[in-house]
Amino acid sequence: MLKKNDIIELEITGYTTDGYGVGHYDSMAIFVPFTAKGDVLSVRILKTKKTYAYGKIEEIKIKSEDRIPSDCEAFTKCGGCVFRHINYESEARLKKERVEETLKRIGHLDVKVDEIISAENPCRYRNKAQYPVGEKDGLKIGFFATHSHRIVECNDCKLQPEFFKEISDEIRSWIIENKISIYDELTHRGLLRHVYIRYGEITKEIMVCLVANGHKLPHSDKLINALEKFENIKSIVLNINTEKSNVILGKEIKVLSGRGYIEDVLCGLKFRLSPLSFYQVNRNQAEKLYEKAAEYADLKEDEILFDLYCGTGTIGLTMAKKVKKLIGVEIVEAAIEDAKINAEVNGIDNAEFYCADAAELAEDLLKKNIKPDVIIVDPPRKGCSQSLLDTIEKLNPERIVYVSCDPATLARDCKELDARNYKIENATAVDMFPRTSHVESVVLLERHGFEAI
Repeated sequence: MLKKNDIIELEITGYTTDGYGVGHYDSMAIFVPFTAKGDVLSVRILKTKKTYAYGKIEEIKIKSEDRIPSDCEAFTKCGGCVFRHINYESEARLKKERVEETLKRIGHLDVKVDEIISAENPCRYRNKAQYPVGEKDGLKIGFFATHSHRIVECNDCKLQPEFFKEISDEIRSWIIENKISIYDELTHRGLLRHVYIRYGEITKEIMVCLVANGHKLPHSDKLINALEKFENIKSIVLNINTEKSNVILGKEIKVLSGRGYIEDVLCGLKFRLSPLSFYQVNRNQAEKLYEKAAEYADLKEDEILFDLYCGTGTIGLTMAKKVKKLIGVEIVEAAIEDAKINAEVNGIDNAEFYCADAAELAEDLLKKNIKPDVIIVDPPRKGCSQSLLDTIEKLNPERIVYVSCDPATLARDCKELDARNYKIENATAVDMFPRTSHVESVVLLERHGFEAI
């Protein structure tokens, strides 16, 4: 029986959903971070359970062919990347295999997933950064370490534009020079909680947002002056978050300088981005994802499209001109307000957006005999609610396009829909978040076995 601090020889044969390498020893699964399939290692056991254990690398005896040198000093320390030690082609392949395997294992669906839509450049793709601020052992602006709230400094995150670091350095100097107090999670005292930077890749517009445990930001005029050197900063705002929680953003925004928003262009449409707006952090891959979703939807000009969990309307609005009517539903009021503005800005007059529970509103529309030909769902990580799946069955669309950020809940929901006579016709994985463990998917399900009511 394995115990803590035992050293074993282990070959890595696969990966977990978190990106850990996995091998087997005496019928136990051994999980080891920052390893590659094909590695042969000496592993020190750190923690044991009845059927599995966690370990760390003591020595790499045989390197995997997939292994490459890491190019980031914070890799293995911050909670961001998990795949900086393997080549990108291998990462993309394993993500595609993960989606396919999960649909089979959880959904009991034998589906061939199309070739993954990988990123042309797996670096510098993020258009948003939220840096926690702390002052344990000196001022730190960086990222949380894995499974902790310990802040790790990162001089140059390879997932973000280089100028994000320049802006955060300027803010660091302002904090020090003006003795701005830093928020302490344990005592709930101190002011500054997070630094939040957002960037429109097409418009080049930048927003800087300071998240504070208070309603005023002292010496904000000096901060505005310090940031004037960055001519593309179009908005500097204060986000007020006085809650004792891990939620980053509060609901109240105060504009300190410029507009309270920036704009960007996606799939030929202009989108207004406030601090609270949802917008995909990888714009280039988002365009490819939405193009694939539109291809699967195969929309006609006389059809009605429902966009459930619509957020700020991005997916539905990119398809609105192809249909007779778009109806978007989202529970977050601020997101619906953004969706309505985005429709108006782009001259889209056949879109209606409702702030409501998707299942409840769908029921109301059904009573009014308003039925969709196509439904798009893009739920949060927890997937679709049971009530929504029940309502989708009642709405009886011809096609469902399911966009997912979690293969496990996608597989669970597709199994449910399969039992309701919606069969997967196509599936594609999209690497929206290179070098991390996350993978996006888009699936087309078509109605089989019965006619429209």
